[in-house]
Amino acid sequence: MKRRNFIRKTGLTGLGLSVMPTSYSRNSLEEFIAPAFKPVCITTWNFHEANKKAGKLLDNKTSALDAVEQGVRVEEKNIKNHTVGNGGTPDRDGFVTLDASIMGPDGDCGSVAFLQNIEHPISVARKIMERTPHKMLVGKGAYSFAINNGFKPKNLLSPESREKWEEWLEHKDYKPIINIENHDTIGMLCLDQNGDMAGACTTSGLAYKMHGRVGDSPIIGSGLFVDNEVGGAVATGLGEEIMKNVSSFLIVELMRQGKSPQESCEIAMQRLISKNPSYNDFQVAFLALNKKGEVGSFCIHQGFTFMKYAKTINENISSKSLL
Repeated sequence: MKRRNFIRKTGLTGLGLSVMPTSYSRNSLEEFIAPAFKPVCITTWNFHEANKKAGKLLDNKTSALDAVEQGVRVEEKNIKNHTVGNGGTPDRDGFVTLDASIMGPDGDCGSVAFLQNIEHPISVARKIMERTPHKMLVGKGAYSFAINNGFKPKNLLSPESREKWEEWLEHKDYKPIINIENHDTIGMLCLDQNGDMAGACTTSGLAYKMHGRVGDSPIIGSGLFVDNEVGGAVATGLGEEIMKNVSSFLIVELMRQGKSPQESCEIAMQRLISKNPSYNDFQVAFLALNKKGEVGSFCIHQGFTFMKYAKTINENISSKSLL
């Protein structure tokens, strides 16, 4: 779909809140609106085991907050996953640095950024939320907090990730590859049996990023936002673009005003691309869940998929896309 046609069909002015058609993307996939049902768990990308873990916990009456934490931990410890946690791809200096955030149904949140040598940053983020007066700790401070709260240090640079980093050093090409390097995040939203919602987001960030770079994942409102009265949203892809638009917060606010999760994701994407004429060169994807259990997703390029667990069925679904 041409960008000018996309913008014309949205009919957006001002804050971009006017009525939109239900579908105008290239993919023929129907909207992901389903009858109200809970519990429901959704996760960015094809993180099958993580979503299954959280979904089964929800079926066993576990809270949404516990489910999202335990769910994303599956990928944080998965050494074969080079975009999250242990075994993550390092920055250009050879350090694996992690970002994560978590939000509970009471509106509280916690996050960590530029954390090294701790396998489960999502659990550190939760302890920051529950045990400190702060919402974010970074770098050495986050590491010291983790050690003081019982986390064990661990070398997260796997032999395979080290080998690939050493190969990268030979040419130092830093151009993100759409749907390869850009699938750098696991974002998860859970709606439990009580109708409460929580979310989690965790990543090792862009491969071979500058040392010290922090993406959207630990930034509340960018990589993750949950409002238990309305719903939640997570984002994945090029974090710099997501941060510029506080995209997850925007999606939730659009749902608050009566838009469906699908409409909200598409409007938020229009906002993002309208500010960057180079959107063809990167991937960004949004995933949203409202309190009715309705799901929406939208991405720039084809290739983004998400997991949905409901009624004991754990399935991978292709997202609608702009291009």
